Amino acid sequence: MTSQITVTDRERIFTDLKELVSFNSVHGRAELADASHAAAEWVAAALRGHGLSTEVFDTVDGSRTVLGRRAGAADAPTALLYSHYDVVPAGPLGQWLSDPFTLTERDGRWYGRGAADCKGNVAMHLAALRALEAHGGTDVNLTVLIEGSEENGGVGLDNLIETRPDLFQADMILIADSGNAAVGVPTLTASLRGGAQITVTVDTLKNPVHSGLFGGAAPDAVAALMRTLNSLYDDNGLTAIDGVDATGVWAGLPYDPETFRQDAAVLDGVDIYSQTPADQVWARPSVTVTGFSSTPVEEAVNAVPATASARLNLRVPDGMDPHETAAKVVAHVERHTPWNARVTVTVDDVNPTFSTDVTAPGARLLGECLKDAYGAGELALVGSGGSIPLTATLKKAVPQAEIVIFGVEEPQCTIHSPNESVDPGEIEHVAAAEAMFLQRFGK
Repeated sequence: MTSQITVTDRERIFTDLKELVSFNSVHGRAELADASHAAAEWVAAALRGHGLSTEVFDTVDGSRTVLGRRAGAADAPTALLYSHYDVVPAGPLGQWLSDPFTLTERDGRWYGRGAADCKGNVAMHLAALRALEAHGGTDVNLTVLIEGSEENGGVGLDNLIETRPDLFQADMILIADSGNAAVGVPTLTASLRGGAQITVTVDTLKNPVHSGLFGGAAPDAVAALMRTLNSLYDDNGLTAIDGVDATGVWAGLPYDPETFRQDAAVLDGVDIYSQTPADQVWARPSVTVTGFSSTPVEEAVNAVPATASARLNLRVPDGMDPHETAAKVVAHVERHTPWNARVTVTVDDVNPTFSTDVTAPGARLLGECLKDAYGAGELALVGSGGSIPLTATLKKAVPQAEIVIFGVEEPQCTIHSPNESVDPGEIEHVAAAEAMFLQRFGK
C-alpha cells in the first residue's frame, strides 16, 4: 500500500477551472460552436501538458471528443478516466450573482457555469495527474476521455465508441460525472435511473372560441390536459402510473427529509411528497412535468383554448425497463384523457438504467481511496435520479471493464441552475482519491 496522497495546488486548480469555465461550451448551438471547439483544444493542450499524447475526434453530432493516453508497464492494467467539457445554457443572466463564465470565489465556493458539472471534474482529473506524478507516478496505463456533447445526449461519443471500440478498451472506467451525498462525505453512486421524454398534446376544438359565448360547455383543452396530468399522481403527489410498481425501497444511504428539503430548495411551509426521499428519487419511477404550453398569460384573450401540450420527463430506477414503462405512461395518458378529447403522445430520448457492482475489486479499492482521502471511516452509497446513457454504451463496448461513478458534485452545487458552484475542497479530496487509486490499482 502506498502512502497517503494529498492535493494542495488549489491556485493551479482555480486557474485551470477559470480558463475552462470561460468557454460558453454549449453543444448544439451554431453560434457557440467556436467556444465548444476552443474548450476541446484547451482540454487537449492540458492533457499534453500532463504528459499524455492526445487525439481530437470530430464526431457525427458536430462535437469534439478528446482522447489522451499515457503508457504504463506492459503487464499493468488500463484505467480510463472520463468527464465532459460541455455545459447546459447559463439561462437568464439576471439570476446570476456573478458572470457565469468568470469563475468567482464567494464564501469559500467557486461559482460559474460548469464549475461542478462537469468542468470541475475535468479540473479534478488534471489535479489527480499532477498529484500522481508528485508522488512517484503509476505503472497503470492511462486513457483520459473528455467529450463535448454529454448534456445534449452524447450521440457523437456513442457513435465513436460503437465504430472504434478499440480506442476505449480498459480494465477500469472511472466516470467523474456525479459526486458526494454532502460536502466531505466520500460517496460512490451505485445506480442511475433511466428514463424518457414524453410529449402529450390534447386537442378539443378546431380553433379557440369566445369564452362568453361558449365557455362552460365547450371542452377546454387546458382543463383536459390538467386533469390528464393530475391522474399521474396520488393525493400526496407521488407518481402513480397504471400497471407500474412504485413501491421500491432504497437499500443504501438514507436521504434525511430535512436535508432533502434544503438540497431541493423547497420553500418554507411547502410539503415534500414523502418522508422517505431516497426511495422516491433512487428506487421508484417518477414523472415530472417539465414544460407546459397553451396561450401565454401575456397573450391571453377571452377564449376557450383549443389545444394544450406538456412535456413529461419519466425516470425509472435500475431494474425497470424504460421502454416498457414509457409505453405504460402512454397507455395511462390515453386512458385518463377526459371528454373523449383527442390526445397525441410521443416518446423520445429513451435512456437505459445502470448499476455499479460496488462489491467488485475496483469499486472497493476506489471506495477505500475515497475514505483515505477524506479521513473518513464510512463510504456512502447513493443513487442518482439522473441518467448517463454513456454507461450502457461503454458496458457493451468494453464488457470486461468495471465502471464506477463518482465526482466533485454535491447538492449545494445546484448544477444546471443559476449560480452553479463547486467546493474546492471536494476537487482536492476527490483528486487525491483518484491519484491513490491509480497508484494502487493492479497491485
